[in-house]
Amino acid sequence: MDAASQPATEREPRGDAAPPATASGTLPDFALLPVTAVAGLLAGLLIAVSGRYGYHRDELYFIASGRHLAWGYPDQPPFVPLIARLMTDLAPGSLVLLRLPSALAAGLLVVLTALLTRELGGGRTAQVVAGAVVAVAPVVTGASHLLSTTTFDLPAWALLCLILLRILRTGDNRLWLAAGLVAGVGLLDTDLVAFLIVAVVAGLVVAGPRWMFRSGWFYAGGAIALALWSPYVAWQASHGWPELAVAHSIAAGKSGSSAPWWLIVPEQFVLVPLYFSPIWIAGLVRLFRDSRLRWCRAVGVAWPVLAVAFMLTGGKPYYLAGMYPVLLAAGAQPTVDWAVRTRVRLRRGLIIAGIAMGVLVMPTTLPVLPVSVVHQTPIVALNYDAGETIGWPAFVGEIAAVYQSLPPAERAHTIVLTGNYGEAGAVDRFGLADGLPVAYSGHMGFWYWGPPPAAATTAVVVGYDRSELGFCRTVRLAGQLNNREDVKDDEQGGPVWICQPDRSWATIWPSQKDFG
Repeated sequence: MDAASQPATEREPRGDAAPPATASGTLPDFALLPVTAVAGLLAGLLIAVSGRYGYHRDELYFIASGRHLAWGYPDQPPFVPLIARLMTDLAPGSLVLLRLPSALAAGLLVVLTALLTRELGGGRTAQVVAGAVVAVAPVVTGASHLLSTTTFDLPAWALLCLILLRILRTGDNRLWLAAGLVAGVGLLDTDLVAFLIVAVVAGLVVAGPRWMFRSGWFYAGGAIALALWSPYVAWQASHGWPELAVAHSIAAGKSGSSAPWWLIVPEQFVLVPLYFSPIWIAGLVRLFRDSRLRWCRAVGVAWPVLAVAFMLTGGKPYYLAGMYPVLLAAGAQPTVDWAVRTRVRLRRGLIIAGIAMGVLVMPTTLPVLPVSVVHQTPIVALNYDAGETIGWPAFVGEIAAVYQSLPPAERAHTIVLTGNYGEAGAVDRFGLADGLPVAYSGHMGFWYWGPPPAAATTAVVVGYDRSELGFCRTVRLAGQLNNREDVKDDEQGGPVWICQPDRSWATIWPSQKDFG
């Protein structure tokens, strides 16, 4: 409901913030057709390439987690494992269906970015520009190609920012209930939504309007978010807060996508290509300097608060990506205005260069090239996640060859023990066809699903260093992992051992817990 049509009894005085220029309720027309066309093209492209290469290690873990549904896991809330469970129940083994929600979420993100642009006064052309830049951003295409928490985190942040802008613009505090609902669902996807909430509150404290804190609707929305999040928080509390151990490991650089704290801001120019960075930078500056956007300056304040928070806590650079939709939305109209003032030839060149830039970066984030030539390119060096989608069936084949080399009587009492959840998830996904038993691992959620049975007297151990096999009475190297594509990912060349444990698995298992 716009401020002009809102009952006076439901509106709060703005007090410390100037009324927005759009408070009359008039907004630019929504560019429905071109925006949905961009969203559809992005979703269609993601669906078209979703069956290429293979599962990401995280997807294999999500599928395994979905078979052990719970309110929480050491490293994540339950939303994505639930999606993985639903998709694999509908079509077991289908990468296309598994990744379909991600493609749809990416399309939704484009629409939400355009709506954010409209909320900030951007016209139809600006809406299309902002939506198109989001659609080609590597952080969006890379995340949305896979089933991941980031896939849904991005539209959750965008929708929360959209509701916040509508509240700030219209003064309709009842929308805090919707914000609480979106925040609660988002928190069941990733804890990063909590950082956004804290940053927005900090922005309201610093830049206003502070009358928000006098509204009961504000606290009711917070109560809804907390109620939805509470089962996960309760799970974490009852299990000793393993998420803190995971966060400490990420801060220590033990994740494949970890980065030093000082790279968090510079890498923003990679997540959205440098060519398009002036748009979001202009948006950030505008949120601080444009008097017509004084009413939503709190959103601008949230960005440096988040940047500092992630640097202090050792977060990953892409954690800031959720702010891109609103920053691009703020910068799109000034960019269009500037482009209109330029000469036609220059404007045409900028458009062509923008399209070329979007096309050129796609092979880095999407499986466009044949997998057989990936090792000849810098793709894996530029995009860690690309390498983690290649070779899992071949790896499982190597493990199966070692398992099958054991005498039948020994195989009957042999389990597979892996060093990480990707290896364990791959064995569970592909191993049945190769005659492998289910896998055990001390990594993340897999640790809670162990230990191996007491009757297991032999283990095929995958990915452990020799120094980590102190629990083995006898051990010998029996093979090495090979993805057959010469791609240097985390598993390539990993050792496969045959081990006889020197004590019971129940005794060994506590030492295998790994939340790194």
